[in-house]
Amino acid sequence: MRNEYSQHDAENVSAERRNFFKKTAALSATAIAGAGMLSGTRAMAEDDPVIMNTPDWGHKIGYPVTKNRYGMPSPYEHNITRRNAQLLSSGNWQASIAMCPIQDLSGIMTPNGLFFSRCHGGIPTINPNEWRLMIHGLVEKPLVLTLEQLKRYPNVSRIHFVECPANGGPEWRGPQFNSIQFAKGMMSNAEWTGVYLKDILKDLGLKPSAKWMLAEGIDSSHMGRTVPVDKVLDDAMIVWGQNGEALRPEQGYPVRLLLPGWEGNLCVKWLGRLEFAAEPFYAKEETAKYTALKPSGKAIQHFYANEVNSIITSPCPEKPWTDLKAGDMVEIEGLAWSGMGTIEGVDVSFDGGNNWVEAKLKGLVLPKSWTRFSFMYKYEGKPLILASRARDDAGYIQPTIDQETAVMGVESVYHRNGIATWEVTAEGKVNNVQVRS
Repeated sequence: MRNEYSQHDAENVSAERRNFFKKTAALSATAIAGAGMLSGTRAMAEDDPVIMNTPDWGHKIGYPVTKNRYGMPSPYEHNITRRNAQLLSSGNWQASIAMCPIQDLSGIMTPNGLFFSRCHGGIPTINPNEWRLMIHGLVEKPLVLTLEQLKRYPNVSRIHFVECPANGGPEWRGPQFNSIQFAKGMMSNAEWTGVYLKDILKDLGLKPSAKWMLAEGIDSSHMGRTVPVDKVLDDAMIVWGQNGEALRPEQGYPVRLLLPGWEGNLCVKWLGRLEFAAEPFYAKEETAKYTALKPSGKAIQHFYANEVNSIITSPCPEKPWTDLKAGDMVEIEGLAWSGMGTIEGVDVSFDGGNNWVEAKLKGLVLPKSWTRFSFMYKYEGKPLILASRARDDAGYIQPTIDQETAVMGVESVYHRNGIATWEVTAEGKVNNVQVRS
């Protein structure tokens, strides 16, 4: 049987398409006129060359399924990448952060290649066959595990976000980035696979005097953080899988600690040692850093869970409304999350917080995970001060900027969860602003 496509065939197809559009033009125009979401769409398509003519890809054989042994995104998605900023690194790219393009994501799962990454001494290349996890201190039976031995424990998979406690931190004094990726991209959400640490401790026998655990990495920075035993025995996980595959090197391959809902710095990557003790260890990263200086001059230590938070992802500076016309229906969409529990609701304001309407939660609503929210809006071509406010089932409500700075001042870095606001101009451009009452 011949597999040919002649010019005559192409002309017949084009003629059939023209006839189809002529027959349905009136019906299409009526339907589109009544569909607010499509009010800016052209009713007639017979002059659209993409529809009337078969594009090149439509009559050429594509590349074989084995061309890329590991699947790659379309080359047309080349702008969707992680990004970094000089302001956040001081030029030291081994101790820096790559921010997730949250404005370009769908749903609640972050692809592994776009997951935000924070390092303190660069990304090590670790041979999994030479990896070991030592568990010692105030346990009855100290233990050293290989990766194969670790994976013999019953594994679980859970969907949780990881957020750097400095997410949004540069903006305590005011907006610094006219970009959602740079302002709020120090977070991502994934399905994690591993073992609950409490299941391992059943075999080891935790001594009653053990109240704290030191988690230490085996990278060049030897990141160390102290974790209360209450969290360890709750939902702390040792994970080796992320979104169905092995952890990426920048996410701690072959193994990392995961403390659902708690600040990302505590989720030690390239995990190599767990030591149990009666007192906290006061490691460098919980004394010199990852503390919060209050206006009184006293610093807060041992505050762990990331507070209830939200951000509108569409529109945003990277996704403006400049193509809309008055009367168009458009979906306002965003992300909400809380390290304290499950998102219970999200409100949206169009006037900088004077009035609020409730948005719709969409998709999966899980504890300590991103939650999508949505609100359908009839665009009027008028300036807006657009904001979102989340609340969780633990009873916490996202504070205003003034409520937050009244407690913490403006010299802090971490745990910033004040209401984020976009200015939408009459032309549909979007700017990062702060509302102060």
